[in-house]
Amino acid sequence: MLQRSVREFVDGRLAPLEREIEAKDEIPRAVIDAMAGMGLFGLGFSEEVGGQGFGKLGYCVAVEQLARANASLWNVIGGSAGLCGTAIDVGGPDALRSRYLPDLLSARKIGAYGLSEPGAGSDAGGLKTVARRDGDSYVIDGAKTFITNAPIADVFVIFTTVDPSKGNKGITAFVVERGTKGLEIGPNDEKMGLHGSTTAQLYFNGLRVPASQRVGEEGEGFRIALGTLDAGRLGLAAHSVGIAQRLLEASAQYAKSRVQFGKPIAVNQAIQWMLADAATEIHAARLMVYDAASRADRGERITDRAAMAKLFATEMLGRIADAAVQIHGGMGYMRELWIERAYRDARITRIYEGTSEIQRMVIAGALLADS
Repeated sequence: MLQRSVREFVDGRLAPLEREIEAKDEIPRAVIDAMAGMGLFGLGFSEEVGGQGFGKLGYCVAVEQLARANASLWNVIGGSAGLCGTAIDVGGPDALRSRYLPDLLSARKIGAYGLSEPGAGSDAGGLKTVARRDGDSYVIDGAKTFITNAPIADVFVIFTTVDPSKGNKGITAFVVERGTKGLEIGPNDEKMGLHGSTTAQLYFNGLRVPASQRVGEEGEGFRIALGTLDAGRLGLAAHSVGIAQRLLEASAQYAKSRVQFGKPIAVNQAIQWMLADAATEIHAARLMVYDAASRADRGERITDRAAMAKLFATEMLGRIADAAVQIHGGMGYMRELWIERAYRDARITRIYEGTSEIQRMVIAGALLADS
């Protein structure tokens, strides 16, 4: 029922807006409100914190269908509820959960997740943004980069270090609200793809935040960040499965209708093998996503499973997006079709929320630790 209702909403409400969102590089607020009305921001969260109670499996099922529209639509949910909301839920305390989660999971407020820095992307432990304790507050100085939703966000979870000499054990997270003195938000980044999903840099110049806005205890930020990324990588893998499925369906349909040398190109073995390989990889990726999500719902730690799903699904999407352009030929390269946009949007999936290389390190680390 969830799958069907989200699919109908995507096809009827979101799909007609794809080209407008791409052209304007902006998602209308009315569209965000409509997605919130469908409960899409709170799907993976418990009802106790303001969510819909469908668990991670339900979230992945819905994200897979949401991926059939412009990729930026899921990205605003993933950055707000998926990352910002999850970090608060994972880290707590309850006062922060009750203060922010109901608004984030209903999209009354939009969230952003501030981990990456100009000099600390894959090396999350190399943060330079510093939080210095001053009485009942902390004073934050530094900068963040490539922050999804930053231009439109109301709430930010910011990862800092309270003691650079401690490395990962010094990382501490805080909730910072838009408009706080000392917070500057840069202009919207101009990106290769994901038009409509806004990103920007954040600058902190003597920003003072009460200690009560700290997520978890001092030094727990790295644990919170990794726990949040497990869920984020799972959502990104589900999204990759959804858009790959749409690309496969479009490619199969085009292959049946495109005639060359007096026959549809679908009769050519070269095309058939591309389609067969794509279908097989999508099926494998979907099962990996559902397996990891089911394990998460049972309370298991899924760091390695989420990394496997993210690695395989995003690499798979890259191959299928390339094959879709090839099957569509010259038309696949034209902006007249959405295939060209999907090809550009797919490229970032192997980079953000941990590059493919980082996923391999996570998987290998878990394997060697168990051996």
